[in-house]
Order: sequence, then C-alpha cells, then structure tokens
Amino acid sequence: MADTMKKIKLGLPKGSLQEATVRMFKKAGFAIGISERSYFPSVDDDEIEAILFRAQEMSRYVEDGILDVGITGNDWILENSSNVVRVAELIYAKQSMRPVRWVLAVPEGSKVKSVKDLRGKRIATELVNVTKNYLKKNKVKADVEFSWGATEVKAIIGIDAIVEVTETGSSLRANKLREVATVCESTTQLIANRKSWMNPWKRAKIENMAMLLKGAIMAEEKVGLKMNVAKKDLKAVLALLPAMKMPTVSTLSDPNWCDVDTIIDEKIAKRIIPELKRAGAQGIIEYPLNKVIY
Repeated sequence: MADTMKKIKLGLPKGSLQEATVRMFKKAGFAIGISERSYFPSVDDDEIEAILFRAQEMSRYVEDGILDVGITGNDWILENSSNVVRVAELIYAKQSMRPVRWVLAVPEGSKVKSVKDLRGKRIATELVNVTKNYLKKNKVKADVEFSWGATEVKAIIGIDAIVEVTETGSSLRANKLREVATVCESTTQLIANRKSWMNPWKRAKIENMAMLLKGAIMAEEKVGLKMNVAKKDLKAVLALLPAMKMPTVSTLSDPNWCDVDTIIDEKIAKRIIPELKRAGAQGIIEYPLNKVIY
C-alpha cells in the first residue's frame, strides 16, 4: 500500500467539546496542537490527518467520506439521520464525565406543565428534527423553529418553550427557566465512514484509537494505590480493597512484608486510605492513571 493511502482523516469537534477532546486524546497518547488560525491541528502520528469541524455537522462529513472517522454527539447523529458506523461510545462532555441532556424548558412563570400543554405553541431549538420526532411521539403539534444560538434568551422574550442542551442545569436556572421534560440524552461518539470501516488498515487504526480513548476515559475516575503491608496484616488490608480484578501482591526483600498494588475509584480513595492505614498498610502512594484497558 502506498504511503499516501496509509492515512486516515480524523474530524475533531470545534467548539464546546474541543478542549475536553484534546485532553482525552493526550491521555490516550496522541498529542494534538491547535492553532487559532488553522482548522488543521497537528498530531504526533503521521498516519492521522486531523481537521476541525463543528460537532453539529461532523456526522454528515463522515457519512459522505470527507472524513474517515470523527467525534461528535449522538444528538447530532440523530439530528442529521447519518448512516455511519458507531465505533465507540466515549462518555465525556465539556464539564463532566456523564451524558448531556436536551431538555424542554419554559419560563419559570409559564403555565406549561407537560409537553401536552405545548399544542400550537412555538419552540426554539438547534435540535429541530429530534424535537419534531419527540413531539410526534407524544402526539403534539407545535411550531418548531431553528435557533442560531442564545436559545435561553428566546424563552424570556416571547417564545413559548425551548429545547436546549444542559449538563448541570445551572444555565437554565440562571436564566429563570424550568425543565419540563428530557427530550433525549446524548454521549460523545467515535463514528466512522462505512467504506473506511471496510478497509482493513483503516479499521485497525480506528479500532486502536477507540481502545486507547476508552482506556483514557476509564482512567479518568480511577487512581492507583501502592502500599507496603506486613503479612500478618495482609488479610485485613485486602478485605478493604475493592479491586477491579484482584490486587497484585508481591513479596518484598523482607519476607515478612508484601507490596500491594491495586486500582480503585478516585471518589472512594479519601475514605479508604485512612482505613488502610489503620489496618496496617504503610508507605501508601496514590497515583493518577493515563489509561485503564481490560
């Protein structure tokens, strides 16, 4: 295969997901450099050519073959009705490691209590097709109009309702809006062009990328723990460890002592470390992880 063929075109999301995506790729082992004046980021992998596109249009370019692979939200795949290969679900967003929600919201003083109350009303959103399908499923006829941005403001100045994306709901509350219903949830997706997916070399490259990205995401909420434990205390210490599989236990130069190495959820580290210390563990080291791959 010629060198010119051994390259995949990767679409990276420009906008709200950009920073989180670049950070996740770095943890996965890919250093990406983005210039403010260029839509072609540098990647420390000669087999990858990266291009910045808005997440809203990413799935269309992947479907059309302009890109071999791209990262976008499930919401925009549904909105564009794109026929692409969903390679991997990558659960991260711009602020948190959980799905985002598109919610139906109204001003706090609105009489609207459910989607049924929006018959004949006006709804503004970027996610027009998904919203129309949601209304159809609920047998509600309403006027859905495309919003070019600042959607929260439109509910304040006269639009009956909006459908807007949220991670925490703080922006809606700040704009004195009340959630009525969740229209859909969305996670970040790694998607591929169907023809590219049939190419063995490109598929292997994309699958390797997916594996490393999923490993980086898995590592986001976990930490490693190392400690020294006297053999007489080993049973008590091991009983406290919620290891992913089983802790690694190895004998030290002193046959009466062991080294214990394991991985735990970061959120429980602050609780379990004092318990481990009281159970006899010494020299406890907590360290961050770049990737966790099963």
